[in-house]
Amino acid sequence: MFDAIFDPKNWSVVPFHFWSAVFFVFGSIVGSFLNVCIHRMPLGESVVSPPSHCPHCKYSIPWFLNIPLLTWLSLRGQCKNCGAPISPRYFLVEALTGAMFMGCWIGFGDRSPILTIVFSLFIAGLIVATFIDFEHFIIPDEITIGGVVVGFVISFLFPTLHGEETLTGALMKSLLGIGVGFGIVYAIVRLGKLMFGRQRIELPANTKIVFSETAVHLPDKDVPYDELFYRPSDVIVMHARTLELIDRCYTNTTVRLSPKRLMIGEEQFDPETIHQMEAVSDEIVLPREAMGFGDVKFMAAIGAFLGWQSTLFALLASSMIGALVGVVLIVSGRREWSSRLPYGPYIALATVIWMFLPPNLKSDWNEHLAVAGSVFTSVFH
Repeated sequence: MFDAIFDPKNWSVVPFHFWSAVFFVFGSIVGSFLNVCIHRMPLGESVVSPPSHCPHCKYSIPWFLNIPLLTWLSLRGQCKNCGAPISPRYFLVEALTGAMFMGCWIGFGDRSPILTIVFSLFIAGLIVATFIDFEHFIIPDEITIGGVVVGFVISFLFPTLHGEETLTGALMKSLLGIGVGFGIVYAIVRLGKLMFGRQRIELPANTKIVFSETAVHLPDKDVPYDELFYRPSDVIVMHARTLELIDRCYTNTTVRLSPKRLMIGEEQFDPETIHQMEAVSDEIVLPREAMGFGDVKFMAAIGAFLGWQSTLFALLASSMIGALVGVVLIVSGRREWSSRLPYGPYIALATVIWMFLPPNLKSDWNEHLAVAGSVFTSVFH
């Protein structure tokens, strides 16, 4: 059945660029849903219920005011009911998703409609991850772990995703992609911990820092504990002018928080028993890593869809993109911005570049990897 539905001959009955327009429209519709995911996923809210509504006045948006691209333009970026501004991000995500879906059709449609659809939906996941990471410095497990599962299942259903005709070959490539993607980035995370283990953050005078059950809440970002604590020896350190717990207060005291122990001055507590803590301080020292653990899972998801070669390319290309962005920020006098940009968007952009590389360049890359692998093997034999 799948063969008949996705047979390129059946799709070629109508003009090629008719489908280009269809994919753009479909992509902009998907982009509208992606905006819901970008807004709700970090908040732990359902992406299905309630229906689309204004976050300011809770006005339930009717279908005729929920037309991708056109509604935002016609309303000039404002809520029809209360006039509150609607972020340009909504228009950008819809336009970007439409353009990427159309690009997938132009790039892969004449070869395989099913690849076009799979790559389009994969890029939709990259878009969600990118915008959430920009705003919240996290990539939700629904995208990363969910991407690993979906990539493996699609490899089972459509072996051509990995250029294979047999089910076994496709599943092996997907599993290898997951393993290499996860393993190599995890190794970088651990190495980064050893080499760049601490980050001293200077804050405005009398800054309020909140320690909740899940994260450290700084004025400009929230840092989940699982992004900070990889080893038992990882510790958050600060000198607090004031420190408030639920049942007690401290002044001018040193605070040291590790996964298993909270030290306030000379007093020791079990962190599991402290549900919230508020401090006022001028600086804080955080454990630091080259990447977050979300990036590790993100790369595993990429490997599940695109194979292990793509993860190595994405790792190399993303580091080059990050370095280029850093140079541009330094030249433009915005050096401090480089520490505020997450790494996930660089990985996503590098992955898209890999997807659209001409086949001959991909072959060259794979040959270079094969040569490097043979040299490595000969050295250690």
